[in-house]
Amino acid sequence: MTVDAELRSRLISADDAAALVRSGDWIDYAGAILQPDLFDQALARRKDQLHGVKIRACASFSPRAVLEADPTGDHFLWFNWHFSAYDRAKNVGARVNYIPMNFGEAPDYYRRFVDPVDLVCIKTCPMGEDGRFNFGASTTYLRAALERARLVIVETAAAVPYIHGEQNNVHISEVHHVIDGGAGSAAELPNPPVTDVDRRVADLIVNELEDGACVQIGIGGMPNAVCATLKDAGLRDLGIHTEMFVDGMIDLVENGVVTGARKQLDPGKAVFTFAAGSRRLYDFLDHNPGARSYPVDYTNLPENIMKNDCVAAINNTTQMDLQGQAASESDGHRHLTGTGGQLQFMRGAYASRGGKSFMCLSSVYDKKGERRSRIVPALTPGSIVTTPRTDVMYVVTEHGIVNLKGKSVADRVRALISIAHPDFREELERHAREKHMIPRAYWPAGGNR
Repeated sequence: MTVDAELRSRLISADDAAALVRSGDWIDYAGAILQPDLFDQALARRKDQLHGVKIRACASFSPRAVLEADPTGDHFLWFNWHFSAYDRAKNVGARVNYIPMNFGEAPDYYRRFVDPVDLVCIKTCPMGEDGRFNFGASTTYLRAALERARLVIVETAAAVPYIHGEQNNVHISEVHHVIDGGAGSAAELPNPPVTDVDRRVADLIVNELEDGACVQIGIGGMPNAVCATLKDAGLRDLGIHTEMFVDGMIDLVENGVVTGARKQLDPGKAVFTFAAGSRRLYDFLDHNPGARSYPVDYTNLPENIMKNDCVAAINNTTQMDLQGQAASESDGHRHLTGTGGQLQFMRGAYASRGGKSFMCLSSVYDKKGERRSRIVPALTPGSIVTTPRTDVMYVVTEHGIVNLKGKSVADRVRALISIAHPDFREELERHAREKHMIPRAYWPAGGNR
């Protein structure tokens, strides 16, 4: 049978695909732009016929029909490897339940710890002449999830970019059913505006980089500012080995700043495990021979990250205590995002020859009309430590940059106070003295301030 004949024999409507789901089933939706739409909508229409259906996903970039149709979770239970803004907004009364994970370990989780999946439904490119459905902009852990599935369903969409790589497709012979989604859509992720604070942080980071550095940059205003600053910094032959490919990287490639020529692993190629951003980003990556999407246990494991020299891992955090613990995924007991690849890239960068890691944060933020410091005496009760103090290297705010490696507790405290907002420094120092974090010899003359 030809692959085209196999495809025709597997075509199914979204409603018929959703009819295969039974109460109590485990379903996997994948993540980012590959979460299914037609299947999701059809499953939502079956709400009243189902109970206890467990859906596992990752970073939803557009509204999910099953969540909208069942806000109380009486019919569909939603589990998530990493919260997006949408997932966070839907997490009322633990409606969206987070699964703690270092992202680079995800394939191993499926192969060793996750129970067999009853049904996987993911959005893919339309089938190619070779009978393969390309995963587009989200290779991540999909091959491992498919290995664990009783039923594999793909929902094709021409809007999904075709991206070269490894383990980033599934053959028609491995697929049970195909939903033809026509043109479909690829969810876009808006880029937050870059602020003056972001630009000042970016300037400090870029001053620490050198020609041939291999960068990992996350999402948000600060990473975008770093990309914009790198474009005009005069650096040459940068490389990309990252978890997430973002819009800001396009200009670096098109302007010849990123060539990958000095990379030891995948020279000449921009390597990532998923991409999310604008339509311009997806068009840039579509069939781009210089871009490669690999499984997350290739991109994120420290033993691979360190194979490139001069790795620069640039990540955000939301709160840091005076010893350097970074709480990047929750605000107290309120879950915000996830561990993602932050810790693994911090460790991989440190192990890289000449590597550096940077933890970025604005010095202050506004909460309910009150300005608060992000550098604090102690983390908000309930906040999750994403990166331990022992793994933090450079910390950057708009007020400066400090390196915590090799510093005593007292020196860490003083360094972090020096880059906190000036309005909070005296309060932070007073707390540090009261808690005996700074010896008397470090106190200012007279012992009072």
